[in-house]
Amino acid sequence: MATSHAGRTARIARFGVFEVNLAAGELRKNGARIGLQEQPFQLLVLLLERAPDVISREEITKKLWSPDVFVDFDKSLNTAVNKVREALGDSATNPKYVETLAKRGYRFLAPVVWISGPDPVPPFRPPPRRVTRALFELIQLMYLIFYVEALFHLREIDRVADTFLPGWASFAIVAATIVTAGVGIPVRCYLLSTAAFDYKLLGEKFQQLFLFILILDELWGIAPFLMAQKIGFGAAFAATCGLLYVPFSERTLIEMAYPKMQLTSSGALG
Repeated sequence: MATSHAGRTARIARFGVFEVNLAAGELRKNGARIGLQEQPFQLLVLLLERAPDVISREEITKKLWSPDVFVDFDKSLNTAVNKVREALGDSATNPKYVETLAKRGYRFLAPVVWISGPDPVPPFRPPPRRVTRALFELIQLMYLIFYVEALFHLREIDRVADTFLPGWASFAIVAATIVTAGVGIPVRCYLLSTAAFDYKLLGEKFQQLFLFILILDELWGIAPFLMAQKIGFGAAFAATCGLLYVPFSERTLIEMAYPKMQLTSSGALG
């Protein structure tokens, strides 16, 4: 066993009826796992590692959030502190574990025992926001190219569609191409520009548009079959499978670049 400051090399911290496993990223009470989000968990670990020292709000903010993250740091930190207290059954007015020191910061009150454990699996580190935003922008650009190319080759689309579905069905395919491309172009321009300028509400706006984008992208997912005569049925099928997954990739990229905690953090005092 070791003192609290040895926590930098140890992997398990115990205090009271609680146990924190740094390698597994878990908080347990009497052996039962307690759910705790990533940033509140990181805050708890930081407090445990530095117990009983006082850690300033500024230092905690620098540890929990990278400089390129857009977030209301005060509100998000207050939310993280409240999440930790809720998980520990603690109180801000009569703390047993996490104490607030006005204008100074926070400190962990309970004695902490550190136990060395096996080497941890390296934690997942999300890619920089500029990478996820760039990938999202490339997807929007890809669809813009699809729409423009389709509008420039309507006669070819009509000819191919008429080969498989002559008559009114061919006309319906051409009409759907015109309508969806006409709607999709401004939508993609909006998403591309907001991502390029890092609009802080893009995550929220995208979630509101997601159902529409999903339907639009799924319709365009079958576009490779219009080229089946040239590329073959197998290649068209593979391309369609990939395109059908793209809207879910867009949502994942947005959630990585604009985490929900940054959008919904409350202003409760820590």
